[in-house]
Formats: sequence, structure tokens, C-alpha cells
Amino acid sequence: MKLHTLRLAALAGSLLLTTACDKDFLDQINLNQPTTESFWQTEADAVKGINAAYSGLQQLGTYRRWLHFAYDLRSDDSFSQSPWGELADFTRFTQANYDFEVSQNLWRDHYRAIWRTNQVLANVPAIQMDANLKKRVLAEAYFLRALYYYNLVSLYGNVPLSLTPSDPTNLPAQATEAQVWQQIITDLQAAKPDLAVSYTGSNDIGRATKGAATTLLGKVYMQNRQWALASAQFQEVISANQYQLTANYTDNFRHTTENNRESIFEVQFSDIKLGGNDGDDATSSEGGQRSQFWGVPGAGFVDGEVRPWVVQEFLKEGTASGARDPRLSATMFYNRRQFASTLPVDADTLVYGRGFLQRFGGNARDRERIYWRKYQTDYFRTFENFDSPINHRVMRYADVLLLQAEALNEQGQTAAAVPLINQVRQRSGLAPLVAANFTQASLLTQLMHERVTELTGEGQRWFDLRRWRLIDTQAGLAELRARDTDFNSFQLNRSRLLPIPQSDVDLARLQQNPGW
Repeated sequence: MKLHTLRLAALAGSLLLTTACDKDFLDQINLNQPTTESFWQTEADAVKGINAAYSGLQQLGTYRRWLHFAYDLRSDDSFSQSPWGELADFTRFTQANYDFEVSQNLWRDHYRAIWRTNQVLANVPAIQMDANLKKRVLAEAYFLRALYYYNLVSLYGNVPLSLTPSDPTNLPAQATEAQVWQQIITDLQAAKPDLAVSYTGSNDIGRATKGAATTLLGKVYMQNRQWALASAQFQEVISANQYQLTANYTDNFRHTTENNRESIFEVQFSDIKLGGNDGDDATSSEGGQRSQFWGVPGAGFVDGEVRPWVVQEFLKEGTASGARDPRLSATMFYNRRQFASTLPVDADTLVYGRGFLQRFGGNARDRERIYWRKYQTDYFRTFENFDSPINHRVMRYADVLLLQAEALNEQGQTAAAVPLINQVRQRSGLAPLVAANFTQASLLTQLMHERVTELTGEGQRWFDLRRWRLIDTQAGLAELRARDTDFNSFQLNRSRLLPIPQSDVDLARLQQNPGW
């Protein structure tokens, strides 16, 4: 949906009902079609409004489907051999159609969600309601708007900055990346004081917390290489004692252990409406679709696969007892006998109920491929469908520990960084690192390794590549090309950003991103 379409949709109900149905003889409100004027009246309306803003997280262009393609499959740890040519081109930096469905969905669904947060921020202040709840609802809207713009600026760069409810004549000015980042910071600073520390009620689980806003603010500072400011935010999260690593790594990727102590913010998915439509109404499904698109042959579409170098990264060291890192089999399905290592071959994890060679032994090509296991439903299903109940963990505590270690190391506090890394390593049985063995430079190299083994396939890698400036220099690009041939098509000063949908460039008079 284009920007002008969003603006028209925003007021369609209001304009239609206040003209065609003006002053009918009963003067009644159609409860099935509330207008802007009739809706924002009560505390219940405020809660419904913010809930609608959360639903933006479940759309095709956000965490339900395409955002995973934009972040994971365009990174060097993953790739696509999709038979859908335009989709494969999107992940290989060779996108020719700027109005390709994925780009349109990413752009449309983020701006539609932003419009909803703007509705909350514009209308809730005038509602007579519990003062503390009002503050919390507004804080949640600021957080969500910040998260949506965090994705947009990371994918598209100079984007329109819309901070009020749109109307058909409104053309939000296209802001610079610096201006968008500053607005995100402003929104998160506004959100932090009034967000709850935690929630216990079933109707509130999954809402943004103070820890979520603090973590996202730290990540914003990290992406702008403001190490001290980032470190201060992460220290707040750590010192709050609200979060801890789960005993089992896989608890972070299963629906039976969601919203746990390691989770800082996650998108709530459900497969209750199995087989519902892909829209945004009461009949729509609320399940995640990444698992369907990345499932193995015979169980899914195989549109996302893992690069072999990632397996080798796990095999660089084993556990303190000499076994393979258990996160390897939790992250991917792979032919264990295909990778030479001094570490023993780990047990053949079942692939949707069957052994790897049993399932793929007769197909040489499929036997050599490496498939994602993280976020797949193989632990309770024998095949994928379009509605996965597994919540997507947008932010979790292990990431905070590693980012804080990186921020401290960048400030020359290498010795203070090592214990944070060790917390993450020891959960998986790896031996602790010794601070005296590292310089500032070598610890950054170690952190690059740690972030692969802990976080690969979780939407963090693209942010890492940008923060480490590997996509900004020829030297960095050469390193990426050695691991991922898709980067042979990557062009400096062009490919780090997606092209803005051309229809919106034309209609909203936007400037297209450089090189596109």
C-alpha cells in the first residue's frame, strides 16, 4: 500500500460516515464502523487503539514474514535459492522491480503501523481515564513508533518522518537518516519513564516494558557507534535484575517457553486462527510464517538456507567436555558427517521426525544443503504450515550481554567485557575466556564469533554488518564475498539500503536512494 493509500485509509471511515450518514433521524453511531470522532472516547478505546498498533508487528511486511528476508537472507550467514526469481534477486542485491511485493509490504506495513501509533498519541491525551494507564498507553505508542522507524531507517535510510495522523493532503517530509535516528531516540526517551517494569496479567503479556525501551535505545546508540551512551542503557537493563539467561538455549525459539526471563520483547504469535487470511482484521491469522518459508524440502518452501561457513564457525571450538557446541544442532539441520572436525559427530537430530540421511539420503543436492532449525516447528510437527505459534524474540538478554561487552571493549574496557561474554558461553557449556589473553582488537574478533554462534538467524546479523562497517569499505566487502557469493553483486554506497518503492517516490515526491 502506498503512502497516499495509507492517508486515504486513515480517514475513509470518517469522511464517508460524516457525510453520507450525516444526521440520520435516529442520530445513532454504527458500532461496526466507528469514526475517528466517535471512537476515541473511553479508556477501553485507548486500550483498543494501542492494541491495534501492536498488531502491526504481526503483518506480512513486519515480523510475520518479509522482515526476516530483509534482515537474515540479505546477510552473509544466510541465502535464498527460491524459485521465485524476484524474491531471490531481493536477497542478492539485484532487485530490478522497486515495486516488488516484498518491498511494497515492508514499506506499507511499517507506515500503516506508524499511523496507528500516531492516532494513539494524538487522541488518547484528551480521553478521561486512569492517569497511570494513560501514561502507559502513550509510552507504548512511543516505543512502537520507535521500533517501526528503527526498521525503516535501517532498511531504507532517508524516509518520510510522519509524527501526526495523516490525511489525504498530507505529504510527510523526507528526513535524513540522522533526523530519523534522533526521532527514535526522542520517542524512546519519552517511553522509558512510563512503561511498566513487567506484566503478569494475561491481557498484558507481550506489551513493551521499560527494559524493552532501554534495550532498544542502547541498540540505537550502538548502530550510531555512540559506545558510552549505549553502555549506559545496557547497564540499566543488567542492573535491573529483571532478566537472566534461560537454562536451555532452545527455550528462546519454542512456543512452549515463550515470554521467559531471557525475553525482553517478542512479537506474540498464535496458530488459533489456523488457515485464516493474510489481512489485518478479525478474521486474519496471527501466526508467524517464517517457518513455512524456511522449512526443509517436503516440510516447507526452503526459501532460506544457511551458509556452510556458519557451521565451521561453530566447529572452531567445542564445549569444556569436548563435545560440539549444542547451539549448532539447535540452530540448523545439517549433515554432520559432511564437516570434518576434531570434535565428535553429535547425535543425528531428527528432521521433522526422521533422521537427516533417512530424509535426504537419496537426494545428493538436498543432502548437502544446510537448513534452518531455529524457529522451526519440527519439535511438535512433521511439516510446516502458514501459522506458527512461535513468538519472535525481537530482543533477548544474551544479545544485551554481548552488546554491552562490545560497547565496553570499544571504550578500552576489555577486561570488564570478558565476564559478560562468559555468561553467554557458559550457558552452552563452553569454557570461559581469560581476559589476559585478549587485546581490544582480538576481543572484537572474538565477539564477532560469539555473535554468530549465539544469534545467527535472529535478525541481528544485518545490524552487526552495518555497525562493524563491513558493508562500507572494499576490505569489508572482500571479507563478506569470501563467505557469501551473493555479495559479489553488492555495490558500495548503494546496496546497504533498499530502493524506496518507486510508486511512492513518484506520488509522494520522494528522493530515491543513491544508486537506485
